[in-house]
Amino acid sequence: MSRAVKTDATLAGAVEVARDALVGVAEAGSVGDHLGIQMVAERLGTHLFACTSSSYPGWQWAVTLTRVPRGKTATVCETNLVPGAGALLAPSWVPYADRLAPGDIGPGDITPMVLDDPLLEAGFEATGEEDVDAVALWELGLGRARVLSAEGREVAASRWYAADAGPSAPVALKAPAPCGSCGFFVPMAGALRAMFGVCANAWSPSDGRVVSLDHGCGAHSEVDVDRPEPEQVSPPLVDDYRLDVTS
Repeated sequence: MSRAVKTDATLAGAVEVARDALVGVAEAGSVGDHLGIQMVAERLGTHLFACTSSSYPGWQWAVTLTRVPRGKTATVCETNLVPGAGALLAPSWVPYADRLAPGDIGPGDITPMVLDDPLLEAGFEATGEEDVDAVALWELGLGRARVLSAEGREVAASRWYAADAGPSAPVALKAPAPCGSCGFFVPMAGALRAMFGVCANAWSPSDGRVVSLDHGCGAHSEVDVDRPEPEQVSPPLVDDYRLDVTS
């Protein structure tokens, strides 16, 4: 356990020396009341002054002084502006990888690689057995270093289902029939096939996007609009033997 440094009388009494050191660095009129001295080490202490600048609320001016052994003159080591209790500080720095959010990636942007991503797992190499490799190629992504893990599939499915691709989207709530019965619905391969597919209807607002089987829109291939019966208009009859007399 370290022993507390005893207050140095010479350094503690050099308040004006510390204040004068701030004249050349501090904004005019921004050096306020003396707040005390903090001993850093033997014959090394820091005087604190209130900072009255409106740009730095809660900050303090710090002037570090020292003296030589058995010396009676304090000399200035450095001056700083340091945050005090309740000081207005910039937000904590957040790494680039943690600041990114879905939708932030634009042309030319690259996301950092996550080696231990729980949403991915190792892919599969060719075994040399034709039937096994055919299944792996179609189902598991043969040839890729990593593929979706079970957790990754669950996270993706939950996100898609709860968003605009699911049954609760406004367009789906008013749809006359679900996507699963539409001829333009292309089922996905793999484990997500039971829940999702891709819309291939140019008239649909979901064209080219992943949709759930119970999603829907008004462009369903098997649904028609109500067609009213065509109005029948009888042709006029002309009576050549009738004579209308007018006065």
